[in-house]
Amino acid sequence: MAEDKEEVAVIKEKPIKETSVIVENSEETEQKGDVELSKKIRGEEKSAIVHIYSSGNNTIVHITDLSGHTISRVSGGMVTKHSRLKSNPTIAMFVAKRAAERAKDLGITSLYIRMKAQTNSIGMGPGAHAAVKSLDKEGFRIINILDITKVPRGGPKKKGGKRGRRV
Repeated sequence: MAEDKEEVAVIKEKPIKETSVIVENSEETEQKGDVELSKKIRGEEKSAIVHIYSSGNNTIVHITDLSGHTISRVSGGMVTKHSRLKSNPTIAMFVAKRAAERAKDLGITSLYIRMKAQTNSIGMGPGAHAAVKSLDKEGFRIINILDITKVPRGGPKKKGGKRGRRV
């Protein structure tokens, strides 16, 4: 038992020495200015929020700035005139590319992605993942991806009475 306590003491001493070195380095960076240092590492970084709505019938990509003002909004119907193709993953790629062009012109480099499907649906439509992949290939840095699909919690009484619809 005495040997175990000595080993623990040795292990605890090493991180303390390492952290003291880090503290010294952080003081030097404070003198230079953290803002200047971060700009040198990443460059000027502008973020935006991408809202991707994907259902079985259509895919809509809506890019806003962080305060919610629209930068661009493109849907499957703006890319193709064939109604059956609006939710196609290939069309979703073109939708995301067209929306990304405007964002790139404004100097946006990183994105927060919020994906949404129809309420009560089984999952995302076929174009959601294709749109995210396309935005990644366009050169944006994706910070995070959220699923913001609404989930019903009870709601009004369903049609059909107590015993349901009798056929």
